[in-house]
Amino acid sequence: MSLENTISEAIKTAMREKDKVALDSLRAVKSQILLLKTEARGAEVSAEQEIAILQRMIKQRKDSYDQFAAQGRTDLADVEEAQMKVIEKFLPQQLTAEELETEIKNIISQTGAESIKDLGKVMGMASKALAGKSDGKSISEMAKKLLS
Repeated sequence: MSLENTISEAIKTAMREKDKVALDSLRAVKSQILLLKTEARGAEVSAEQEIAILQRMIKQRKDSYDQFAAQGRTDLADVEEAQMKVIEKFLPQQLTAEELETEIKNIISQTGAESIKDLGKVMGMASKALAGKSDGKSISEMAKKLLS
C-alpha cells in the first residue's frame, strides 16, 4: 500500500476519532504528496520521494517547535511536537545511535575515507544508503565524529 493510501486511511480514522492534531498533520502530508504528483504531471511518487516529504515536514515542525519553545510559547510548541509524532509514525524504523555508528563505519571503509577531508564522499554515500532511516543531521554528526 502506498503512503498516499495509508495516509488516506489514517485521515478517515482520525476523523472518526475526532483527533484534530492527527487530522491536521495527515492532511498536510497528503497535501504535499498531491502537490508533488501535480508537479510530476501525474507520475507516481516514489518511496524515496515520500520519505523525503515526511522528513522535510518533521524538520519544519522541529524548527517551529524550537522557535516556539525559545519564545516561551509552550502552547504552540506542544502542537508542533504532537504533529511531529503523528508524522514520524509513517517513516521507516529509525536507526539507534549504535546502528548508525556501525552503518557509517561500513561506509567509511567502503569509501576509503581517512580524515575529515573525506566527509563529502562519506556523506554522499551515507545520505543515499540511510535515507529515511536517520536524519541528515545525525548522519553528519556521526560521520564527523568517526572521521576526526
